[in-house]
Parts: sequence; structure tokens; C-alpha cells
Amino acid sequence: MEQLFDHLALGFSISFSFQNLLLCLLGCLVGTLIGVLPGIGPLATIAILLPLTYSVDPVGALIMLAGIYYGAQYGGSTAAILVNMPGEASSVVTTLDGHAMAKDGRAGKALGIAAIGSFIAGTFGVLVVAALATPLAAIALSFTAAHFFALMVLGLTLAVVLAGGSLLKAGCMLVIGVTMALVGADPLTAEPRLTFGLQTLYDRFDLGIVAMGLFGIAEILRNLELQHKRPAITPVVGKLLPDRKDFRQSAGAIGRGSVLGAILGILPGNGVILSSFASYALEKRIAKDPSRFGKGAIEGVAGPEAANNAGAQTAFVPLLTMGLPATATMALMAGAMTLHGVLPGPQMMDQHPDTFWGVVTSMWLGNAMLVIINLPLIGIWVRLLRVPYRLLFPAIVFVCCVGIFSVGLQPAHVIQVAIFGLAGYLLSKLRLEAAPLLLGLVLGSLLENNLRRGLVLARGDVIAFLSDPLTLSLLALSIVIIVTAILPAVAQRRVEIPAVDD
Repeated sequence: MEQLFDHLALGFSISFSFQNLLLCLLGCLVGTLIGVLPGIGPLATIAILLPLTYSVDPVGALIMLAGIYYGAQYGGSTAAILVNMPGEASSVVTTLDGHAMAKDGRAGKALGIAAIGSFIAGTFGVLVVAALATPLAAIALSFTAAHFFALMVLGLTLAVVLAGGSLLKAGCMLVIGVTMALVGADPLTAEPRLTFGLQTLYDRFDLGIVAMGLFGIAEILRNLELQHKRPAITPVVGKLLPDRKDFRQSAGAIGRGSVLGAILGILPGNGVILSSFASYALEKRIAKDPSRFGKGAIEGVAGPEAANNAGAQTAFVPLLTMGLPATATMALMAGAMTLHGVLPGPQMMDQHPDTFWGVVTSMWLGNAMLVIINLPLIGIWVRLLRVPYRLLFPAIVFVCCVGIFSVGLQPAHVIQVAIFGLAGYLLSKLRLEAAPLLLGLVLGSLLENNLRRGLVLARGDVIAFLSDPLTLSLLALSIVIIVTAILPAVAQRRVEIPAVDD
């Protein structure tokens, strides 16, 4: 316990520096903004702003990017409550009772309990991250190459199974991503692989370019197509702070949502989104009067909002301790760390303790900032929701192009972003989710490196490579999960991804 307090003291000394405070505030503001504006999302925003962080030191860049991620969870509830359109996928459930409260003249109370519940859950999530970091990193340090290979196979399996839509489509996208990770120079022999004679491919696919295209540009194209479906904004916000009765009704939901979100947020795939749905289902099941839900039950706002914010914090656990990103956003964060010379995983705590604990403590600081800045700025967010999207997207495209060009000073990079943007748009029209592709791209090279390293240590003997009990257990678990997911009774319950023109 004393060691944990020492680590937190180190983290706060880093995150409370003037520059990092400003970067944390900037990330929270940007995150809230893109959460409020429906359809952009943290993944696209991080992809867009990633090139702009190259001139910042690693800990400051990661603090800002992390602020964008969990700030979007806050902002998503604002659009869900006022406009009945979730700004973030994890805020979909909030629309059910949040917008009903808004139509009943209680929009302010819904916004207030969402912000307060998010802060409490976010604080709990940070404590979970801090408590689990040291023991999990110690366990991961004892892992062999075979263990890491099997662990990544399990992570990719869970990511596919928990993704929305068809299991076959998600698996195909994952395979495409892993294949893209193999393109370029062989890490051992420097021989070109799958380059088809193109010098551009010899340097491998740039994560920032792929992510910015698939999620940034593609999201802009989808939003332009959906603008005619934008609903009206609730004009009256009302009193922001909930009363004593509201707090009594919400307290249990916030506590249960915090615990549930903290657990499910660690899961690869859609753990954060899953937590908000699970919290809503739990609150409705244990409620004395379930008929209230969907008609303005404040627990239906407090529980899911607490769950998705706790999950947003604990999603960092597998990335920081084992180097295994749980979501596509975490995969992009892993890419950002690598670009800044910080390798996520069990050695990060020893090699970059200032970065590790600075990012962890900045999460609590960011949650506090979000409560302080969100409630007073509700009026501004309402005005922003009225800005036509046709006036916003040119500025977003401009930032994309300038950001990616400023890194390599190559016009070809801008063209590649456009190509991947069109590809991402077509994937959405075909109901293909791009998130497994990004996870495959990030983890593909790590998967290959651990496989080759393990086989070298086993002198090419596959049986010896797989003979370790932990390796066998992780691989067997992956097979069981896949077999279970393809059973007809389970497959029919999978959530289909809506088409762009639905």
C-alpha cells in the first residue's frame, strides 16, 4: 500500500505540471466537444490529432489523448439527453431515459446526474487501474514469448466475438488487419513482403494514416449522408443539480454501474459499450417498478453513464500492464505510445515510470476537470449542437490534411488518407466494422514477433512451443470462445451494425 501511494505521488507530481495541466484540459475540452457533436467519436478524433502530438513530450501527448477518450464519454451523454442522438456509442442507452427526462423538463437533472455519476465512477476506475497495475505487470514480466503469443490470440478472439455484427465479417476484418501488419520489410531479413514492388509499402502501413482514413475521413462522409436525420434539440435545460430524492434513487445505480463498468471495461472488444447496456439491464431487472424505465427513470441515466466511464478508465489496464489493447481506441493509443518511443507493457512501469503514473493520475485529474467544465458550459454545448455540420467538416478535413502532411512532408500520405477514407466509408456501407482491422494491424506485428521468437527459443519445435500449460490453456480458451460464439443460439443474439442509409 505504501508503494502504491509513492507511485501515485510520483504521478501527481508529473500530471500537476503546468504544461500537463493545460494538455489535460485541452484533451478534456476536445473530448467533450466531439462527444457532444454526434457522429465523430474519440477514435476518429485521436486519429486526426495524433500527428499534432509529435512535437509534445510523450507523457503530455498521452495525457491529452487519454483526456479526449474519456472526455468523449462525458460529452456523449449531452447529445444523448438533449438531442436523442448519442454522441458516443456507449451513450446509446442513455437516450432511453435521458431524453425522456428532457422532454419532461428535467434535462438539467439528467445532465447533472450523468456528470456526477461519471466522476464517481471515473474515480473508482482510476483506483482500480492503480491497484491492478503493479501485480499485473509483475505477472506479465514472467511471461514467455509463447505466453504473449497465446494471450494476444485470446485478446483478438475476444475482440472479434464481442464486436458487433456478423462474426464472420469481424473475423475477416481481423485477418485483413493482421495481413496488413505483415506488409513491408521483414524485421529479421529486411526482405520485402507483400509490397508488389511499391516502395511506399516497403515502409509498412502507417498507423496514423490508416486510422485517420478509416475512422476520421470515413466518419465525415457518413455524417454528411446522415445530416438530414438530425433531430431537434430540447430547448429547455432546467435546473442542473439533482435534488435529494434524485440522489437517493441514483446512488445504488452509480455504485453498481461503477463496479460493473470497471470489470467489463478490461475485456477486449466492446467492453465499454457492453458495460452501459449491462448496467441498464441490471437496473431494470432489480427495480421495484421496471415500467418506469424508458419513461424518465433517473437510474436509467446514472447507471449506464457510471458504467461506461468506469470502463473507459479500466480499458487502459491491459494496454499499460501487458501491452494488449482492449479496443480500437486503445490500439491507437498503443500506436501513439510507440511513435513517442514508449513501449506499452509490463516493462513500461520500470522504464518509463513518469509516463505510466503520470497518465494514470491524469485520469482522475481529467475527471475532476470534466465535472467543473461540463456543467457550466451546457449552454455552449447546446449552441454547438445547432451548428450545421456542413460548416464543421471542411475544418476537420483541413486539420486532417495538415496534420498528416506535417509529419512526413509527403503529399502521398494525404492521398493515402483519402484512399483509406473511401475504403472506410465503403466498409460501413457493407456493414463491415473497421475496429477489428485496426486491432489486427496493431497486434499483427507483435503476434508475429512473439511467434517467431518463441519458435527460435524452441529450436523450431512447434510441440515444445505449445507444450507449456499456460500457453495451452489460453489457446484452448480461445477455441472454446469461438466455438461457443458460432453456436446458433448465441449467434442469433449478436447485434447487427446498422447500415449508413438505415
